[in-house]
Amino acid sequence: MRAYFSQGLFGRDLLGSVVVFLVALPLCMGIAIASGMPPSAGLITGIVGGVVVGAIAGSPLQVSGPAAGLAVLVFELVREHGVAALGPVVLLAGLIQLVAGLCRVGVWFRMTSPAVVAGMLSGIGILIVASQSHVLLDAMPKARGLENFAALPAAAWESVTGFAEGQAPVAMMIGLGTIAIMLGWEKLRPARLRFVPGALLAVVAMTALAQFGALDVKRVDVPANLFSAVSLPSMGSIFGLFDATLLIAAFTFAFIASAETLLSAAAVDRMHDGVRTNFDRELTAQGVGNLICGFLGALPMTGVIVRSAANVQAGSATRMATIMHGAWLLAFVMLLPWLMRMTPVSCLAGILVFTGVKMVNPKQIKDLAAYGKGTAAVYVATTVAIVATDLLTGVIVGFAMSLLRLALLSSRLKMDVLHHDEPGHATLHLEGSATFLKVPSMARTLEAVPPNTRLSVVMDRLHHVDQASLELLREWGRNASKRGCELIVDWQELGRRVEGSRQPA
Repeated sequence: MRAYFSQGLFGRDLLGSVVVFLVALPLCMGIAIASGMPPSAGLITGIVGGVVVGAIAGSPLQVSGPAAGLAVLVFELVREHGVAALGPVVLLAGLIQLVAGLCRVGVWFRMTSPAVVAGMLSGIGILIVASQSHVLLDAMPKARGLENFAALPAAAWESVTGFAEGQAPVAMMIGLGTIAIMLGWEKLRPARLRFVPGALLAVVAMTALAQFGALDVKRVDVPANLFSAVSLPSMGSIFGLFDATLLIAAFTFAFIASAETLLSAAAVDRMHDGVRTNFDRELTAQGVGNLICGFLGALPMTGVIVRSAANVQAGSATRMATIMHGAWLLAFVMLLPWLMRMTPVSCLAGILVFTGVKMVNPKQIKDLAAYGKGTAAVYVATTVAIVATDLLTGVIVGFAMSLLRLALLSSRLKMDVLHHDEPGHATLHLEGSATFLKVPSMARTLEAVPPNTRLSVVMDRLHHVDQASLELLREWGRNASKRGCELIVDWQELGRRVEGSRQPA
């Protein structure tokens, strides 16, 4: 501990904790509102993510808390099953993560295709923009992304004209002002003030404007006592987990939260030269955090890249920065709840609209295309599927596309038929892998062999052949005599190239 203070690590962590606290405070409240939950649910998750998960995490500089990536899932769950279902679902998701971490499967989550994750985040970003654009107008968002986009023009017109009850044109101006401040700060902030978050400036400015101007807009509802917001799950709601829909929701939460956390941890590792992430320990810590959040009725958590990047860039040295940021959140919420209740909801919605737009990065298509057009296609398909249907369906589509692309890449087969000078003799050269995906093209190649041809198969560069391709060759060989042809193959050698097989000729 003496070395910790003598080497100046405390000062670095203290600065980093303050920076992360200032970034996390508005995001915790905004993500909770976007999830259809009270702001206190997001604040509790932020505190648990800092104090508890920060102390045991496998990635010392990663910050955990409520994530925009899960807001869409939480919103749909709460809308369909009620707030009471959220705690048990998050609790089960945490248990799944805890078991996965203890079973050392954390590193396997890194097998998730980056194109699928990027598409998932882009799709979520689009959905956040669609829903929070309504909240920015002090209106209620619709259930689905496409419905939100379809209803947005009418909602904007009603807000501008003041026709809609409960909506005010000033709400839209506060939301747009928030976005303008964050965008301007991002472009013009001085280097010496680079650690000051644009979201904080926007919240302070718009809250002051709303307060001193006595503007009629919706404001954040934070209880005077944070502990009164704790909602312990009942036995009835826990037994409700036997509902197949809720079980699927819990596994979906666990998978998406784990994938986002561990990919974020890998990104954080690339930002600094300190201790590397222990992925199994990080997954276990996330499980503990979500168990606690589920028990308290709060939002699910993940490791979040925006707050983590702010932590690294502020010069934090150890996990103490993450722990202290959670302590700052707790102190602020307990001592100054009246200050938070002044914040306009449309201001927080503006922050999330800005965040959602940043999540949708069209440049990624070009970056991913450098690894092949198929990779970019996976990204686009995942994004479109999420926006058009739902998050789980979109992720499944992305995985299916990735597996199809993998199958296509692993079944590359070059086939050349060389005709000899001697009439009636030809050679079929096979190079690569002959799988069921190449059966149609192989069949066309064999059908194009002229009648009365003695065809020899050369397989020096054939790495693998599956049963479908092998059966095609055998069938063509059996029927070759009907066309006056003959197939010359070393069946024993070909059998060795069938994985796990030692088939006789």
